[in-house]
Amino acid sequence: MPQLAQRVGRAKPSAIMVIAEKAKQLKAAGRDIISFSIGVPNFLPGEHVYAAAREALQHDSGQYGSNRGADALLDAFLVHIEKLGFTGYGRTNLSIGIGAKQVLYNLGEALLNEGDEIAFAAPFWTTYRDIADILGAKANILHCGPEQNYKLTPAQLDAALARKPKVFLFNNPSNPTGMVYTRDEIAALAEVLVKYPDTWIITDDIYNSMVFDGIGYHNFVHIKPELKDRQIFVDSVSKTYGMPGWRVGLIAGPENVAKAITTLNSNHITSVPEVITAAAVAAFAGPQDVPEAKCKEFAGKRDVVVNALRAIPGVVCPYPQGAFYAFPDISVAFGKSHNGTRIDNDVDLCAALLEAKGVACVPGSAFGEPRALRISYTCPTAQLQPGLERIQAFFAELA
Repeated sequence: MPQLAQRVGRAKPSAIMVIAEKAKQLKAAGRDIISFSIGVPNFLPGEHVYAAAREALQHDSGQYGSNRGADALLDAFLVHIEKLGFTGYGRTNLSIGIGAKQVLYNLGEALLNEGDEIAFAAPFWTTYRDIADILGAKANILHCGPEQNYKLTPAQLDAALARKPKVFLFNNPSNPTGMVYTRDEIAALAEVLVKYPDTWIITDDIYNSMVFDGIGYHNFVHIKPELKDRQIFVDSVSKTYGMPGWRVGLIAGPENVAKAITTLNSNHITSVPEVITAAAVAAFAGPQDVPEAKCKEFAGKRDVVVNALRAIPGVVCPYPQGAFYAFPDISVAFGKSHNGTRIDNDVDLCAALLEAKGVACVPGSAFGEPRALRISYTCPTAQLQPGLERIQAFFAELA
């Protein structure tokens, strides 16, 4: 029998989706399940987005679209990124994809040869490691534990870039930790980046509009404009606008990179459909009241979550200032038991928590930090406190 390609053996199912599917099965079986697992914003976009989609449907041409993206979408994205402080970009610096995940995979295809090194910090979004593995790239993972608030230090970055990786991939605000780099922290890292001109920089900043406490969103090119020639900024409508199912991701970067992504698009996705394009344009260009309100709501939920976690003896939870995640260090539970079930690691804990209390969380090892677990606090507000109380009860029952 013919064999599959070797790269397929390096591909693994998403650990996040495995947990989400298990929670869904238990709920279907009649269990009372509260899910803190999957990273979806759990709100819908404003009515103007749906109105734009309906209007586009009425005038649908049924034709292929642009491999780079429709001019209207590119122009709306240019206005969007200019508000974020990215200036001097044109349509030729942009390209699209079916969500940020596919854009990141395309960037891997465009920038990495097999055996090339890609550096990124842990905790990391699970897809980073998966893309590196599938492409046969070498992942240099820079471990940033809770003792340093899950943030990369300039010394760590300097040591990593001295190895001359082909790509440095950076995520701010962070999934899974919710941590946000201050302007001074970004400036310190940018000072290191300018020393290593042979490394591409990808900034996966799709949570850039979900920043709390007035600290603002900052990027390396804001500090060092000379990095613009080798930095690629990744964004999406998924998180900011409550549109993860619409699947629209975009990049802004050097023209040769945008051209490469556009060429890859011509060989697989062809284009983003007209109706979805119209919805994305409306999201970027229309009223921003929904995302602004949700950002405030998530900041309030963040406080509830962190206060509840920090009330558990031995649990350490750095203070997230963006996205909609908390990432507590729960290693205090290791070596203990819950109702006779021994907990030796984060996977054991999440399995026991789901079985005993009906609360679904994702083990931190999926993100490169096995001492932790990820809580996505986008669930309905009415479920938030009960879910946290179940977690507190679980820890109180450990022996």
